[in-house]
Amino acid sequence: MRIYAFQVRTGMENRFISMARKREPGMAEALVWPRRRLRIRRQGEWRDALAPLFPGYLFLRTDRLDDGIGRLFRSLSGFIRFLPANDRILPLEERDQATLNHFLAFGEVVDKSVVTFDENRRIRVVSGPLQGLEGRIVKVDRRKGRARVRLDIYADAFEIDLGFEILEGSPVPPAAAT
Repeated sequence: MRIYAFQVRTGMENRFISMARKREPGMAEALVWPRRRLRIRRQGEWRDALAPLFPGYLFLRTDRLDDGIGRLFRSLSGFIRFLPANDRILPLEERDQATLNHFLAFGEVVDKSVVTFDENRRIRVVSGPLQGLEGRIVKVDRRKGRARVRLDIYADAFEIDLGFEILEGSPVPPAAAT
């Protein structure tokens, strides 16, 4: 099964999926919208919130992308383009598909990872979606409970924040910038 990526207006991902599923009920399993759970501070209170893993991007699992699907998507409000371009629609490469499948293995909603810190203030992932991505972590914010990870899809590099919780009982290094 191949995975194709396409861009919609940011913030309209859920609406786009609903419209596509109404027009074509078979889309229920084929459309994928990976999201992440983060701790966000609003009005002085910390809350868990859901945010898109790839804002403005949705994924379609299909053996073959035919003209009917292309016409359907183009007719829906919020559609911008297929990737890498509308005149050159290509499935994700194996490396990119492996990255996406890494996150989808945790479900469409990626929960927080469990981490510890060693004596040199380096993060060690115990479990969760950050596991296996330690070499791609570019920044850690212990106060917010987030790690910024650099990913490459379609040869474009971008960074996303993933949430983490510090394992209870693990030594927490003194507060210093990491």
